[in-house]
Amino acid sequence: MAELMVRDGMWSFDGEGIRIVPGSERGVHKLRQDLGELTVPLAALAGIAHEPGRKGGRLRLRLRDGADPLLQVTGGGLPDDANPYQLAVDAARVDVAEYFVDAVRQALLLEQVPDGPCDRYLLPGPSVPLTASGIDGVATFDGERVHLEWRWNTSETKRQWGPQDYDLTDLEAVEWRPPVGLESGFLRFRPHGAKERLKPDHDPHSIELWGFKKESGTTALLAAAVTARLPHPSAPAAQALPAPAPAVPAVAAAPPAAGPLAAAPAAAPADDHDALLRRLRELGELHRDGILTDEEFTATKAAVLRRFDTGG
Repeated sequence: MAELMVRDGMWSFDGEGIRIVPGSERGVHKLRQDLGELTVPLAALAGIAHEPGRKGGRLRLRLRDGADPLLQVTGGGLPDDANPYQLAVDAARVDVAEYFVDAVRQALLLEQVPDGPCDRYLLPGPSVPLTASGIDGVATFDGERVHLEWRWNTSETKRQWGPQDYDLTDLEAVEWRPPVGLESGFLRFRPHGAKERLKPDHDPHSIELWGFKKESGTTALLAAAVTARLPHPSAPAAQALPAPAPAVPAVAAAPPAAGPLAAAPAAAPADDHDALLRRLRELGELHRDGILTDEEFTATKAAVLRRFDTGG
């Protein structure tokens, strides 16, 4: 177990994932506090680094592309202090931060976790229900349905359209963009077949955003919560169907094993990530104990890792 506790929050690593608990003190960004505690599974990580600074530096996680709905929908638009996968490190805790980095890197190397893109979300997204406000409207999401209500200062175009409601099956995607310079940002819900892209202040599917304040941070969380429940953009065509909140599939019952290698069947479509991670650790123990040869260990581990990429 590796653990790092600073003013910005607490990270702990148990070999399977990194548990992130945001700090509660003043100065910790509201988006991180609203997102709350989360766990990043090892399979979702592409890397970790400690970036030294005059006051200690920053710990930064690099997630695999497509692993997290929040990063997917915000597209790098979160400022550093709002990013839940960064942690400001005090000068007195630099040694602990470097030990933490080494522990995670060793686990990634041992488990040979691929750092390529994912075709499904490995994190569940923010909890619901959520309500988020912009300049000209308010969005609510209860896990199944999105509702847009306009404020008094909305444009006449939006006022004529009236309030908007979307079931998850109505939506093709969600877009979120922070304001840049004098250009407004937006939270946009894109229905199937919608081709016309109006400016946010006239688009009946959008809420206009201005400045990355607490309101904009909550809109990012709401966008991520909806995104997590829509088909992954890189999912195989056969799987790209609207689905409810991501769920961990049940582990399929395996046939009796005749030996160490027989415990890794060639096909088990219901295996989940937790089961695969446990299997990798078991293989490592068998190899260290001399029960598996180098060749057997390499071949069996490769078969298990292929399941991460194929989803079982």
